[in-house]
Amino acid sequence: MQERRPHPLLAQVPLTVSPFISLPTATTLPYTYKSLPSTLPPSSTGDDNGTDKPKYVVSASGHAAHPDEIIASCKALQAHLHKIQDDAERTIREWENGIKERELAEKRRLAPGWLDREEKILEPAKKRNSIAASSARVVPEPNIMDSQDGGPAVRSLTEEKAAEGDELDRAFGGMGLR
Repeated sequence: MQERRPHPLLAQVPLTVSPFISLPTATTLPYTYKSLPSTLPPSSTGDDNGTDKPKYVVSASGHAAHPDEIIASCKALQAHLHKIQDDAERTIREWENGIKERELAEKRRLAPGWLDREEKILEPAKKRNSIAASSARVVPEPNIMDSQDGGPAVRSLTEEKAAEGDELDRAFGGMGLR
């Protein structure tokens, strides 16, 4: 009785009305028509070489897979992540080495030859008289705490400190404090 009604899918197809075109009549489907299921069964013409494993792990989205396929994809993802991490570390090392090379070039530009020698700390040359005197006799330094009234030991220490200060002033010039 409802054979005259068009199928709901066919009724959704838009038609254009034009004076030059005659409209077709709605097609009626045979009574043996069955709509397709939403999921199709696996193909019967697929590879049957024994490597197809049953896919019994099904995700919420409907994707089915065998555990071996899941493990293989995880290992491939892990290998990919290791490759990306190694590339990133290599890039960072190259960047840091470039920075060090630029800093070294700048230091060589400012003080040529300084980095090429093994002697890095500059020490003033000692006077020959003081070397001979120090090797001839060893005199213990007087302790300030031993003298009670600021005797000759304290005075000699202050004189030595003043002499060192004078030497520094002669070497570097009088640097006034501000």
